[in-house]
Amino acid sequence: MRLVFFFILILFQLVLILPVAAQVKKYHFSSSKMGSPFNLVFVDSDSTHASQVAKTAFDLVDSLVHIYSDYDSSSELSRLSEQAGLGAIPVSKGLLEILLKSKEAYQQSQHSFDITMGPLSLLWRNARKTKLFPDSATVAATKSLVGFNLVTIDANNETVSLAKKGMRLDLGGIAKGFVAEKIVQRLRSQGVVYSLADAGGDIAMAEAPLQAKGWVVGINAPEEAEELLDKKLLLKNMSIATSGDVYQYFLHQGKKYAHITNPQTGYGVTFQRNVTVIANDGATADWLATACSILPIKTALTIAEKQKAFVLITIVENNQVKAFKSKGFDRFWKKD
Repeated sequence: MRLVFFFILILFQLVLILPVAAQVKKYHFSSSKMGSPFNLVFVDSDSTHASQVAKTAFDLVDSLVHIYSDYDSSSELSRLSEQAGLGAIPVSKGLLEILLKSKEAYQQSQHSFDITMGPLSLLWRNARKTKLFPDSATVAATKSLVGFNLVTIDANNETVSLAKKGMRLDLGGIAKGFVAEKIVQRLRSQGVVYSLADAGGDIAMAEAPLQAKGWVVGINAPEEAEELLDKKLLLKNMSIATSGDVYQYFLHQGKKYAHITNPQTGYGVTFQRNVTVIANDGATADWLATACSILPIKTALTIAEKQKAFVLITIVENNQVKAFKSKGFDRFWKKD
């Protein structure tokens, strides 16, 4: 859908000591993955073992990126897009899983989240690079290649068909959260109970570190790249994603078009809105952050509630910040 830049600050405690014989530490590893820093934080009692665990996790990220990336021309996703219009194409179980999740997101989001947005994503990506605003005819022609109704997924035979040549899938609005969740699951299977995976701002968390009530997460203030809201969140066994237009937008005739494109119009949304989503899994948090950035606020809150997720939407109106939140969101604020 879009390549989202999230602006979450994680406040790490330094060292935690287990009140028994073994000494354990909270290890932090970082590597450039999926176009941004990918951070792993987990508790381990041995530095060598921790390094091995981190390497295994990053290797898994690489293998998933080679399936899901639309930037990598050799990825399975790119190869599928290249075969658009050629009928049913066999896909791996890994790609099939995220495509089915994306289809569900498309249906649940009232079509505001759509991974067939690839042609529009590419159009606006190039527009921001060249600073040339595309004309309405170009937008309309590109938009004709968009629509999940043009995708046929045969789960039994593990095939996918893209109806029109020129279609292009973009998992940018779901893949980071999906991958972060996969990493936390992998760490848990290796006996790593206390962990956090941050895929460039899409964050999945397992149990909180020893002696802590949760992972502390800060949220950016609307339209601010550095300034955080005064309150912080305290989370565990959850995922979180935020979306805004601080960095990526197109300014045309005095109007700001965000990098988040509405599939119904073909243009980026023009209102100022920051969205924070807390959900039970990374993929849901990720796609909901996109959907809630596009839909009317009341509709966005209703959809989030159906997904058993919690949303905070802040907007700037007449130079004033207004906040809208789903029922239950307040319970995640860290108490001083």
